[in-house]
Amino acid sequence: MPLALLALTVGAFGIGTTEFVIMGLLPQIAADYEVTIPTAGLLVTGYALGVVIGAPLLTVLGNKVSRKRMLMLLMGLFVLGNLFSALAPNFGLMLTGRIVASLAHGSFFGIGSVVAAGLVAPDKKAGAIATMFTGLTVANIVGVPLGTFIGQAVGWRTTFAIVAALGVVGLLGIAKLVPAMPRPEGARLRGELKAFRNPQVLLAMAMTVLGFGGVFAAITYIAPMMTHAAGYSDGAVTWLLVLFGIGMFLGNLLGGRFADRALMPLLYAALGGLAVVLALFTVTAHHKVLAALTILLVGALGFATVPPLQKRVLDQAHGAPTLASAVNIGAFNLGNALAAWLGGLVISAGLGFTSPNWVGAALAGAALLLAFWSAALERRAPAKDTASAAAAQTGADRASASSAPAPTPVHH
Repeated sequence: MPLALLALTVGAFGIGTTEFVIMGLLPQIAADYEVTIPTAGLLVTGYALGVVIGAPLLTVLGNKVSRKRMLMLLMGLFVLGNLFSALAPNFGLMLTGRIVASLAHGSFFGIGSVVAAGLVAPDKKAGAIATMFTGLTVANIVGVPLGTFIGQAVGWRTTFAIVAALGVVGLLGIAKLVPAMPRPEGARLRGELKAFRNPQVLLAMAMTVLGFGGVFAAITYIAPMMTHAAGYSDGAVTWLLVLFGIGMFLGNLLGGRFADRALMPLLYAALGGLAVVLALFTVTAHHKVLAALTILLVGALGFATVPPLQKRVLDQAHGAPTLASAVNIGAFNLGNALAAWLGGLVISAGLGFTSPNWVGAALAGAALLLAFWSAALERRAPAKDTASAAAAQTGADRASASSAPAPTPVHH
């Protein structure tokens, strides 16, 4: 593994920690600022929307900057946002700090995916992307529970200060280890935007929204689901989320291993399996052991789609992948926000805390249908190109025949 990938992984670990640790610290933050829990929940929503907006915005603004320098600037922004959150005297400034930190999220993973893929041989690109995303998955196993523990024991401001320090380590690692990788000659914003004319790029992003949205439809409401349906205590929810993180870690390894060999079959298996498991979760959520096993599977199957979908966007946006890659990271968070909203709707309708699982199953199933559609279009394209080439050749042959001199008659 190139050491440069390690620097990217450290940055991803810090970003993953600050994204998810907020969920375990909401009660403390709400109490300190004297706001309600739903109001404190805006720190989650604001972060997700900041990722969606920041991914394309900062990538466009950094269009003329080398990728290494842009990664360093993004980590600097991440550090600034977390320090702002740690020191914020009121809730409004705390929310501002969260949004500032989130702006770096999408662009970092988007540009980082391009850089990671460029560090290795063509047949190992998905594995390199998965290595970087390992930082995000390990954050859910180590960073989030540790950050929650520190925040509850010492104070949540200490957690955000430590996350900012992690960002500094990532920044220094990128400066030292990532090679100078200037943008390809001729790379322009118009070329980056042109990638979005490719239906395959848009289909991959739609699969990202729906597929990972299916995961968050269930996981967003995991606490009330497990305490009310499965009978777990409040304290057990933290460790159930660690189990989810372990599933994400394993799924990421699986996705990175097989995406370079069989990308579309992997997507079929992961999305199809996710839809089935989420549907079964409505039943298994009522049994402690089965619920824990299902949470592990949801994490594994959901994150198994990340490396192949990110690689597919890079492949289909060949020549101008940076903006498309960053927007696809924003698509993950768009899916999170959409699924959380839909899950809240079915709970508010009185269908129970397990009802978001049906929403998740439907979203994952829709993503699977898009995967089949994408593959069908891809199979049709070569056939169309072959037919066009054959028609062109036939026309050329006819033209050649019509321009040839007439044969001389032979008399006997």
